[in-house]
Amino acid sequence: MATQYFARPHLQFFGVSTAYVVRKIGLSDLRDALRLGWEDFQAIPTHAVVLCVIYPVLGLVLFRLVLGYSVLPLLFPLAAGFALIGPFAALGLYELSRRRERGEEAAAWHAMHVLSAPSFGAILGLGVLLLVLFGVWIAAADAIYIAIFGYAAAASIPDFATRVLTTAEGWSLIIIGCGVGFLFALVSLCISVVSFPLMLDRHATAIDAVRTSLRAVKENPFVMAAWGLIVAALLVIGSLPLFLGLAVVLPVLGHATWHLYRKVVEPDPNPPLEEQPRTPIGHRYAADFPASLFPWSHER
Repeated sequence: MATQYFARPHLQFFGVSTAYVVRKIGLSDLRDALRLGWEDFQAIPTHAVVLCVIYPVLGLVLFRLVLGYSVLPLLFPLAAGFALIGPFAALGLYELSRRRERGEEAAAWHAMHVLSAPSFGAILGLGVLLLVLFGVWIAAADAIYIAIFGYAAAASIPDFATRVLTTAEGWSLIIIGCGVGFLFALVSLCISVVSFPLMLDRHATAIDAVRTSLRAVKENPFVMAAWGLIVAALLVIGSLPLFLGLAVVLPVLGHATWHLYRKVVEPDPNPPLEEQPRTPIGHRYAADFPASLFPWSHER
């Protein structure tokens, strides 16, 4: 497909001139990004799982806390909240995809290279914003439930499911909760769809990254809406078996987000010398584990 470009004029932030070119993409680019994300996961599955196993573990802990503290109604909002903080939490996965794309070694410890990202301070700042957004969403979800059902806690999961699925109040909760959740997800998508990969890859301020992300959504509204639906659907699928599916869904989405960024934002035409791609080193497969964790133990 023909690629269209949308360049913005040079802006001055603290005396530094920045310009990022946004491409117009299609649904085929989303399929390709997911395919490349899956290939990254297959090539370095042990590393991706090591990075993301914390998510299903966290989900199980949250599940237990929810039952123990009688806040069962917050279980779904907590699971849905992964979509809000996911772009920040997937930083290590972006770095692995970036290294593999450049033909460099991609092992679990290389995810720590995000600490030396050109815009690490800006990454932290925007990450805190997403965490605040997550906290506000949980508070809003709790307030909606209390407004409809009051403070009476559900006795069990079947009792809660009966309340929600078989009563008029329950359907009001579903409609209002999903509507409010959609607004939170929309805000998160607009400000972060390419922000974190851009700040990891380039010397970009948080303002620059958010503006570029907003422009990406503006120039590709239908495609970005489709991407948001794909992310939401996969997170729901991954959350159903007690969040265990997130061990696969989250790394694939993280890798795919990096490739989506590559398709949406034009690469730097004059990268620094140290950023020049190296000769590809080839694939690493799950069969290499655990030897692949010790690259010095074998010749490449």
